[in-house]
Amino acid sequence: MRVYVPLTLSGLAEAYKTGELQGGPVVAYAVTPALREWYLSDDIEELEYAALSRAALASLRLLAVDPGAVRRRVVVAVDVPDRAAVADPDRGLDPSALGEVRVSQTVPLAKAAAVHVDSADAEADVAAAAEALGAADVGDDDAQFIVDGAEDHELLWFATQEIANLVGLGDLGDVEE
Repeated sequence: MRVYVPLTLSGLAEAYKTGELQGGPVVAYAVTPALREWYLSDDIEELEYAALSRAALASLRLLAVDPGAVRRRVVVAVDVPDRAAVADPDRGLDPSALGEVRVSQTVPLAKAAAVHVDSADAEADVAAAAEALGAADVGDDDAQFIVDGAEDHELLWFATQEIANLVGLGDLGDVEE
């Protein structure tokens, strides 16, 4: 099963140093039955993109609580055994938990298929979105508009061999998609 793990650039750097993603259960996003039902699609690419988008929002939430982090969303696509990723049955159709799974086993970074990261030109919008996220969560339409502005930026795709450059440079402005 392909899961999408939300991180920050500093979280990716830590994973690169340790060789694994986070400790304990890893929160990730995947194509779950609830996500399929919500999006009413049989197109696996659309569903995978929806799971990736959910992980990008979770990455934005990580940025919102870490004011020192570089303002770029990071999502690592990882393949794990199907039985390793489990959705919370009590939150099945909760819109805030769509596609959310927990991976209880250690997730080696070597299992990553790709890394998705915002480009440098998204930083200002991502910073504004991280700042506005709390207000958007309680129904502020202006704040939601700002959060949606970050979602307008497509995450760039990087091969796993590029992780060292991503965490070492800290500036993706010169890296091509």
